[in-house]
Amino acid sequence: MNRISNLFVPLLGSFLSFQAAAQSEPQPQKVDAVEIQTSRNSQIGVADTANSGTITQKQLEARAVYRAGELLEAIPGLIVSQHSGEGKANQFYLRGFNLDHGTDLRTSVDGMLVNQRSHSHGQGWTDLNFLIPELTSRLEYRKGPFYAAEGDFAAAGAASVVYVDRLPDGIISMTGGQNGLGRTLLAASPAFGCGNMLYAIELFRNNGPFVNPDNYRKLNGVLRYSEGTEGNGFNLSAMAYSAQWNSTDQIPSRALGTSTLKSRFDTIDPTSGGSAGRYSLSAAWQRSSEESATRVNAYVTQNKLDLFSNFTYFADDPVNGDQFAQPDQRISSAVNLSHRWQQAGLGQKTEIAVGLQLQNDNIYNSLYSSKARQRLATTRADHVVETSVGAFAEVGTRWTDSFRSVVAMRADRYRFKVDSDNVLNSGTTSDSIASPKLSLIFGPWAKTEAYVNIGRGFHSNDARGTTIAFDPKSGESVNKVSPLVRSNGYELGLRSEFVRGLQSSISIYRLEFDSELVFVGDAGTTEAGRPSRRNGFEISNYYKPTDWLTIDSDISFSQARFRGNEVGGNRIPGAVDGVASIAVAVDNLGPWFGALQLRYFGPRALIEDNSVRSRSTTTLNGRLGYRFSRKMLVELEGFNLANRADSAIDYYYASKLQSETAPVNDVHFHPIESRSFRVTFSMNF
Repeated sequence: MNRISNLFVPLLGSFLSFQAAAQSEPQPQKVDAVEIQTSRNSQIGVADTANSGTITQKQLEARAVYRAGELLEAIPGLIVSQHSGEGKANQFYLRGFNLDHGTDLRTSVDGMLVNQRSHSHGQGWTDLNFLIPELTSRLEYRKGPFYAAEGDFAAAGAASVVYVDRLPDGIISMTGGQNGLGRTLLAASPAFGCGNMLYAIELFRNNGPFVNPDNYRKLNGVLRYSEGTEGNGFNLSAMAYSAQWNSTDQIPSRALGTSTLKSRFDTIDPTSGGSAGRYSLSAAWQRSSEESATRVNAYVTQNKLDLFSNFTYFADDPVNGDQFAQPDQRISSAVNLSHRWQQAGLGQKTEIAVGLQLQNDNIYNSLYSSKARQRLATTRADHVVETSVGAFAEVGTRWTDSFRSVVAMRADRYRFKVDSDNVLNSGTTSDSIASPKLSLIFGPWAKTEAYVNIGRGFHSNDARGTTIAFDPKSGESVNKVSPLVRSNGYELGLRSEFVRGLQSSISIYRLEFDSELVFVGDAGTTEAGRPSRRNGFEISNYYKPTDWLTIDSDISFSQARFRGNEVGGNRIPGAVDGVASIAVAVDNLGPWFGALQLRYFGPRALIEDNSVRSRSTTTLNGRLGYRFSRKMLVELEGFNLANRADSAIDYYYASKLQSETAPVNDVHFHPIESRSFRVTFSMNF
């Protein structure tokens, strides 16, 4: 790892003197992209870094997806896993981060931020279980703090899911599989008034392979009216999602194979689980021409969660056990505006963009001790009002045929108001942060571009930590955390489409945080930690040599360390060293189509001194389909085809079984699901 670090740290040092780096949204109206013969949109002349792109609906359809959130694994280098019941928010890994349930990965669906601030179970909670893959028109992604339009939680990356306004045909889809899996989807977009009315309803159930079945049940719906086109039109949307489930939380390795845990799919506390609901109203309006584009979107979302977890079993309460409840209810409202126009008089071509982003969260969350989902005592109860305003401006200039730049500035202002059941933990705080950014783009030469990117970003901390005086559980005095935490990113990148049908990108990067958000396993939440630094590289390739074969591969490596020299060590627990994947898809072979996806999730340090490490995880998923006609097909999907007994996630902390006299430090893991198959029959109308 030192050799790898020594390779690119001097390269990064050559441009550390720049003040900041930035990027604007990928704009389809830019016309200087180089065409190639693939099903992925060319990014030459469009993207301002080596690590941004757009994944098309056709690419997304080629993937075997076990759960809705895994749709994001189409982003190179991103891993999506789970450490509890199916209805719980997914776990995310990117660029050497264990992002827990969404810290530092900004995720939006149709312009609505999914990350939930000051959440009871973890900062940035990102529940994507309401996603309906068939409605996704594209997935846009960006990595690093180089983009002016991205604010809170976007330091590691940002993912934007865009739904269609209209479907080419109606869809009836029915899926059945092992472990009690069943899914029914009905969706269509008939003409209505002067536009179209898109509707979709999804019913889903899954027990999983667990001794205590997940009994996951969800009802999901979308209703959208739209007129015009994406560039000149509007839409009004309503979404509703409701689910409930049981949880098989991570289990202690020492108990496996004993009378306590007879199987890796067994559980210590079978009463853990939860329920969730998400309801939203949103509107979007856009007008564009060759010279300008204006976009406005506004939304209101209501999120509800009742979550019951038990990670330490009987360490705190030998009689009732350590189960705790983390209810969270909130109403979030936001308005986002942006305007982009071309400006003459500077370079060959100049494009200026400005934007304003407003958000308010009205939050009620609590922490209770519980037993069998019955509350026993209140640890804390809080009412949080968190308000933010963000503004950005950027100037993109093509100076010559082979050089362009993007200079940007973003400014954010936050206000936190906490009313706690302990008046000493109540209060009001505010904070501001400025984030300058700079991108230099060289090329294209021979369908190849080079990038230098420098940028400053941030993430917000839990509002309750900004006003806290005493730990509500121990009663000890504690220090307040900084409301907004700065990050600095540096990147060198190269993107090439020189070989016909092949799109390649490579980048080396450094990302620094003034404070790392880390998951605390025995507390069941995220906390602000020490300053950190990551050095890494990423290589991504998308190759379509023929009209029937596509090969998609990527590899990512990161060296993650806390800064400073602590006696206990400087490794960041859970930070993944390396990930890799390769996917092969075939289509246009008469009525047959299919794909295979191999994913490697590397080992991780589980403790600061690196004395305890996880093992790697490898999965192989696949799909095979047959089209009876243009409107009718059947598909077989297989997951964990090698039936490996790997972990979806690993933690190291102390827990106590009922038979033990004292807590024991141990590796706690959640298994990947055993080999399973699903059959889907779909018909268009």
